[in-house]
Amino acid sequence: MKTTIKLAVASALVAAASSAQAGITIPAGDWTLDIGGVVNAYYTTTKYSGDNGGTAALGLGNGDAASSNNITTGLLPNYLSVSGKTRQNDLDVGFTISLNPGASTAAAGNQAAQQENRQAFLTFGDKSWGSIKLGKDLGIYASDAILNDMTLLGVGGGAGSLAGNTTTLGRIGSGFMYADWKSQVAYSSPNWNGFSFTVGLTQGWNATSSNSTTNNVTTSPFVSLSGTSDGRSGASSAYEGKASYEWAGDVAGKVWASGIYQKVSGLSAGGADRAQAFDIGTTVNVAGFGLTGYYGKGDGIGQTFQLRDGFDAQGRSRDSDQWYVQGTYTLPGVGTKLGVSYGESTLDGNSGEQFKEVQDSMWTVGAYHPITKHLNLVAEYSESERDLDKRAAADVTAKAKTVSLGAILFF
Repeated sequence: MKTTIKLAVASALVAAASSAQAGITIPAGDWTLDIGGVVNAYYTTTKYSGDNGGTAALGLGNGDAASSNNITTGLLPNYLSVSGKTRQNDLDVGFTISLNPGASTAAAGNQAAQQENRQAFLTFGDKSWGSIKLGKDLGIYASDAILNDMTLLGVGGGAGSLAGNTTTLGRIGSGFMYADWKSQVAYSSPNWNGFSFTVGLTQGWNATSSNSTTNNVTTSPFVSLSGTSDGRSGASSAYEGKASYEWAGDVAGKVWASGIYQKVSGLSAGGADRAQAFDIGTTVNVAGFGLTGYYGKGDGIGQTFQLRDGFDAQGRSRDSDQWYVQGTYTLPGVGTKLGVSYGESTLDGNSGEQFKEVQDSMWTVGAYHPITKHLNLVAEYSESERDLDKRAAADVTAKAKTVSLGAILFF
């Protein structure tokens, strides 16, 4: 499976001790077509709570009375992907196009399309010198953070506030930043005994700064938005890159680092600034045990979605950081993966803003059981918390506790 989403699927399946299979392969003249995808759905129940009316203050309903039950897609979207590859003029040539329909409804009589198109790209290259990608695919910065998140097979955070969406949030915004799906021109090196790298130009986004007098900033399990990013033409391209080293054996693992840099325009105070971030992570697997650790730090990049809430109303950049740790164990002979993870994402307010810091954290405990080589049953419990540290008023805390049960099918 050559596409990024299939890499995500393979990573999730390996973590769950299932064997990732190739999709439906069809010879077609000079081409070999591969049709594959994901179908998943979960029943979720989320209970909100907050001290001192915290949930109401943060736009989440009336304190302990706020709750939500949904049937929804998990962190992975439903996916139908068509890829093709061929060898022409000493080049490996390929393409991928995907469709991503949602699996939940938000209102009676509302069957509006919940549809994304996350991938549409071509590649060409050779194993001797690498490959070039042109088109839309998963971003480069922070991509390994999400591909190693155990909730890739499940739901994680956001289930209670994203009814009708194509996905939930997993650990996005409570441990790492979303890599997102971006138009890009990227070069990937060959694999040199486990070492490889990717560098690229990705579509730049302008940023709209937040109103510094509001309490709300973007946070993952609650999705209360103030500042937003936009796609106006004229934004500077982003520069992204990552490098990794992977090894096999009785103690197998991978270590990686990535970064992003972009000039930012469209700030409400005028002028321009820059957004930048870096991260580092590692995962190690031995005798059925897996351990993952991750850390990222940014300036002007935001906390959950890139360039959202990265700047205040005066156009000043905000600092942010995120980290998570994760431990898993796969039961021998059964294949069930048991896991626990914890992570935090923090956004710092600037002088003159009403908040000093907003922090999202989340505990997740999960069980992922492969009942066939393609079908997994999933049970998760996630407890998300938002802490808003205010300068001249009482601090506010809000919590979201989510239980999810469902299944995910890969083909």
